[in-house]
Amino acid sequence: MAERIVSFVMSGGVGSRLWPLSREDNPKQFHDLSGDGSMLVKTLRRLKARPHGQTPVFLIASERHASRVNADIAAIDLAGGGAIFEPNGRNTAAAVAIATLRTLSSYGDGIVLVVPSDHEISTDEQFWRTIEQGVPAAKDGRLVVFGIKPNQPETGYGYIEVSGNGKSVRNVTRFVEKPDLDTARAYLEAGNFFWNTGIFLFQASAMRDAFLQFQPEIWQTAERAFAAATSDLSGLYMPFDLYEAIPSISVDYAIMERAERIAMVPATFRWNDLGSWQSLLDVSPSDMDGNVIVGDVVAIDCENSYIRSEGRLLSAIGLRDIAIVSTLDATFVAPVSHSQNVKRIVEQLEKSGRLETKFTPSHDRVLVSGAWRQRVRHWLFEETLPLWSTSGVDEQHGGFYESLGFDGVPLMKPKRMRTMARQVYAFAVAKARGWDGPADRLISHGLDFMAGKGRTKRGGWVRALNVDGSIADPVEDAYDHACVLLALAHAHMSGNPQALKLGQQTLAFLDAHLEDQRLTGFLETSTGEGLRRTNPHMHLLEAFLAWHTATGDRSHLRRAARIIDLFRSHFFDPESWTLGEYFDDDWKPAPGEKGSWTEPGHHFEWASLLIDFAEKSGQKDLTGYARKLYASAIANGLNRATGLAYGAVSRQGMPLDRVSRSWPQTEAIKAAIALDGASGPDLKPEIEARVGRLFRWHIDPAPLGLWIDQIDERGRSLATDVPASIFYHLVCALTQYLDNTDETLV
Repeated sequence: MAERIVSFVMSGGVGSRLWPLSREDNPKQFHDLSGDGSMLVKTLRRLKARPHGQTPVFLIASERHASRVNADIAAIDLAGGGAIFEPNGRNTAAAVAIATLRTLSSYGDGIVLVVPSDHEISTDEQFWRTIEQGVPAAKDGRLVVFGIKPNQPETGYGYIEVSGNGKSVRNVTRFVEKPDLDTARAYLEAGNFFWNTGIFLFQASAMRDAFLQFQPEIWQTAERAFAAATSDLSGLYMPFDLYEAIPSISVDYAIMERAERIAMVPATFRWNDLGSWQSLLDVSPSDMDGNVIVGDVVAIDCENSYIRSEGRLLSAIGLRDIAIVSTLDATFVAPVSHSQNVKRIVEQLEKSGRLETKFTPSHDRVLVSGAWRQRVRHWLFEETLPLWSTSGVDEQHGGFYESLGFDGVPLMKPKRMRTMARQVYAFAVAKARGWDGPADRLISHGLDFMAGKGRTKRGGWVRALNVDGSIADPVEDAYDHACVLLALAHAHMSGNPQALKLGQQTLAFLDAHLEDQRLTGFLETSTGEGLRRTNPHMHLLEAFLAWHTATGDRSHLRRAARIIDLFRSHFFDPESWTLGEYFDDDWKPAPGEKGSWTEPGHHFEWASLLIDFAEKSGQKDLTGYARKLYASAIANGLNRATGLAYGAVSRQGMPLDRVSRSWPQTEAIKAAIALDGASGPDLKPEIEARVGRLFRWHIDPAPLGLWIDQIDERGRSLATDVPASIFYHLVCALTQYLDNTDETLV
């Protein structure tokens, strides 16, 4: 009876060499590149096609792709195998260690086969014939690799140098990185160099012993993560904090280049790693002139060219040996002989924060700018403002109600200072945009309540008041002071007579009691307690920019610049393009999950504020930061089922809070508007799509003038009331949308 082989497919790569088709949110293993299924599905079917012997099949994939993976493998019988999800990528050594642990725990000291998910292999029969030739060497305790005899000098592959003349098994002398062209030619001439397929076969105990000898830390940390894994019907999930502790390194560097007695089996199958558009030209069906044509393409007098369109008509005349790949938002053109160098394009785009490397745009994008104008204007001025300027106002005790029920009746909750301020802001902005309601009276009503009931003895503002105006929470909070400052700036611009003096007093309090005298930045509260957060700083930046607009005084811009300096030096992580939320007193990321906590909504808010500051200050390099924040949030922070932003994700893009609130969707609109005005891609279709999703999920299902604040990951409402604090987000975003679209469409 044939030896049981436990198979594992590694599916964590991005495949940037096939950009613009392959991207971070939709890597090449999920694409159907040759017309007969995705690379991942073909790999799984190949493993299931073993002629004899048991072959449980496991898939090791990124947790962020879990829904896509489960959809792809739903119809495939994995013979007792299943999906294993990594919360963050730790390279191939971690994946091989987990594969080894999974085998030891479920099958004992079995034979393990590890393969990539994105290679083109000629036939299943030839593949398995080659694998079976390596089984005796694996049972003998050797680590086995598989090589392809080169037929041309190739600079895109790693090489294996071997000794001996065996037809089935050769001894590995060394592994060689991707060579330059002259070296590749020398390897071809030497005859004892093979292309490295990245396929591994081994006895589980042999790989365990190799890890313990050469990389004990990888093995021990992987063992802890595997022991703490949880499972459900969709697969096995590693805990983020334990998996993140595994050193990130390839299995080639960690083990294969150090181990002895490594065996190589010369492959009898044809193989291509589909790492370039040239490789797709080589393996795809071509016409009589050697062209590979995919999609809506008209090609005349072209030869040996790869021409692919993912959307609109693409036409070409007189091309020779050219690759053209056109998607909805990007087009790549190069001689096929240079198509390997697409990574240079990707690197340049990533440096400037271009969205096109991270995110694949939807096929249902609205292309007409301003298509939502009529609905937005009607909802703002005919539905929402009339409701909140009446039912949302507490005429008995003063101020505004904290929330309404879905019947429009006020709920008797404590009145947070930030909410009172935001309502003042919203009515001031509405007045500036031509609302003919009683804006001046409402602004004065709000400020009278705030100043009369909510000031502290030192001239600050309390955190919350009871419904009757008595103090519920006397803490002087930086977040609330930022909201008050923003409201006062807009009230001053609307002509309110007390706003300027109140604003000056609030700024003086901020300097005296909330500014951190030890480090740049502001305290959370005047007592200095609690973790430091970026969020109050973001809202203070917003307020300082508003005061600069209101007064023209550059001192406010200097205040804003101090927060920008903190953003550059501590808040923004240039590796992951993410913005931290929680920090210790030295502005180091907080320990545990909070240190990895990021919020897509705040990425969007910061992006639009950075553009605003860049325009006012001349610091144009901030546009690149804004693009990166937007790209990171779109690529890693969206629920793909609804298109809405999650509440929070880790720096590695794993959902931490899967609820989608309404305010991040409004901030996505503002960020897209700001970036559309800067140099870069045309984001008008994205703006329309974001407005459409806001109405589809949050506004249209709600009663007139209200909104559904919380949506679960399946698109179901979780809201029990309508928080007034969101009104500010909605008014700000939708008035900006009206400002930046064509009035002729109204």
